[in-house]
Amino acid sequence: MSHIKEFEIDKQICMQFEEDRERFSGADVPPTFQNTLFTYPTLDELSEAVRSEKQHYLYGRGTNPTIEIVEKKLAALERGEECKTFASGMAAITGAIINSVQSGDHILCVSHLYYSTMELLKYLGKFNISHSVVYSTNTEVISQAIQSNTKVILLESPTDMSYRLVDLPAVSKLAKMNGIRTIIDNTWATPLFQKPLTHGIDIVVHSASKYLGGHSDVLGGALITSKKIMKSIFDKEYLLMGAVMPPSEATLLLRGLRTLPLRLLAHQENALKVAAFLESHPHVAKVHFPGLETHSDYLLGKKLLTGYSGLMSFELREAHYRQVEKVVNKLKAFKIGVSFGSFESLVSSPNLSNNEGQLLREHISPGTIRLAVGLEDVNVLIDDLKQSLMD
Repeated sequence: MSHIKEFEIDKQICMQFEEDRERFSGADVPPTFQNTLFTYPTLDELSEAVRSEKQHYLYGRGTNPTIEIVEKKLAALERGEECKTFASGMAAITGAIINSVQSGDHILCVSHLYYSTMELLKYLGKFNISHSVVYSTNTEVISQAIQSNTKVILLESPTDMSYRLVDLPAVSKLAKMNGIRTIIDNTWATPLFQKPLTHGIDIVVHSASKYLGGHSDVLGGALITSKKIMKSIFDKEYLLMGAVMPPSEATLLLRGLRTLPLRLLAHQENALKVAAFLESHPHVAKVHFPGLETHSDYLLGKKLLTGYSGLMSFELREAHYRQVEKVVNKLKAFKIGVSFGSFESLVSSPNLSNNEGQLLREHISPGTIRLAVGLEDVNVLIDDLKQSLMD
């Protein structure tokens, strides 16, 4: 199937609510089921719902009609069997990881991962769950880093901050040969630009707060995987931990999904122009964005990615905190803040003034600045970067 045809299918999934119009008396926007419980006419029917909560509406910690619509859409977009949404991206990744390991197991991290994910892995050391990081994205190097007790290969592709790509088919094949589960954070690419499950990855994680929501007003996460894995997650990590997405957030997420295809194309167009400008600037040492033909993984990206989102980073030639601070503080159109994926353009840096040694150990330049290119006029964004990089 061509990328264009697949994108058109995804647009239909995002935008159409035909089933739901019929189900909800012709409503163009599905109603928000804010109630926390559902009642039954008989005790027998309630008992059946309790015995198989995944198939019944029972209580707000389990299933909900509004949330179910979101989950079906995300599963379809990722070409997965089932999806469950969570209260945050961290709740989702926590559920996926805890479901996949037990005391004594090891988690192998590929290159750079989201900061809070790494903090979670450090916390799991309390339960005798270890982890290690291999900073190379080369499959052979990853293979050599596997330990006898490795149960999970955890990755982001593109990788956090450095935006390197991982050969997903090769890594999933390697993992299956060794009986290892693979988990990927696919927030950067979204399901529209990358579908890891089709390359053999076991579990896909999203922070729905980013591109999926798209308006900086949704906090949520999602897991997409097989029915078998999801049954285990639903019964344990989902129901027992209770970090579920509220119905009100699901309604906002449905709104965001309707415009996701249009927004992503606009993010991509702006990001490609911003990246090209930065690459040509004399004060910039390197731009990390897989949409550039000069990117080391550009050809791999043409195989795995069908588009590029707006998140990138670049390295200043003067690679120290004071220069990073000077450039960031001069920006006006780019607002200083965390997160990404919404209308507004944002800037941040992993350099916090007191961690340059740690950055070097993690193969990150202290001169790194991260940009989340938004949907404003791209000429305004480029002019803003131009003035901030002036001597």
